Amino acid sequence: MAKKIVLSGLQPSGTLHIGNYLGMLKNATALQEEGDYERFYFIADYHSLTQKYDPKQKREDIFNLAVDLLAAGLDPKRSTLFVQSHVSEHANLAWILNTITSVGELERMVEYKEKVKQGQAPNAGLFDYPVLMAADILMYKANLVPVGEDQRQHLELTRTIARTFNSRFGQTFPEPDVLPTSTPRIMSISDPTQKMSKSIPSGCIFLTDSPEAIKKKIMSAETDSERAIGYDPRKRPAVSNLVSIYAGFTDTTPEKVVKEFAGKGYADFK
Repeated sequence: MAKKIVLSGLQPSGTLHIGNYLGMLKNATALQEEGDYERFYFIADYHSLTQKYDPKQKREDIFNLAVDLLAAGLDPKRSTLFVQSHVSEHANLAWILNTITSVGELERMVEYKEKVKQGQAPNAGLFDYPVLMAADILMYKANLVPVGEDQRQHLELTRTIARTFNSRFGQTFPEPDVLPTSTPRIMSISDPTQKMSKSIPSGCIFLTDSPEAIKKKIMSAETDSERAIGYDPRKRPAVSNLVSIYAGFTDTTPEKVVKEFAGKGYADFK
């Protein structure tokens, strides 16, 4: 039986945070222990160009991300790690896929609307980001993609593009599936309505933060007016986010975390 192909990428846009780790890196390193997969992980530098950047700093960011990925456990002997722009076929296939992707499909992408709402310039690259992502995935004929919840809609578009291509030109690309994580979406610890982002440092826990800095951020993290620890992302998003983070780093479930801290207050939990 042929090995399943796993593919995912991270943008070189600054220091990694725990959302990056729990959303993709933890899964990626764990899969290296299983022999049934062929693994491709890349530094998505093309994707990172949708925001204003300094070319010199971008080169440093690419190098630093490579170092961080290796330090986090990606093993070049068991996984293929590469830089997206070093493989010109990514951009070539993206152009071809553009010709079979409707503007209407791209206009429905929620992440594009969210980023523009947050103040990011609505350039063509940001709008077309999902098509390049589809090319990233389809050119390797990936079966599984470990992504966070925010990228799930993009993966659905990738499946749609694959079906369209196959119906027009013959069976070429498999339709990839999400490789789920136990913590698919980590939110800002200062604003649980926003995804954890490097652009909001106060709500972001970076992998390079010192223990003292992490403790300070956690102790000041938003919770709610309830006394008991609970997990209900819709009604109690702030504390539920902290429970998800705790569960992700202790390889347990939110339900077990709530049970573990039953009868204890936020100070003990934090």
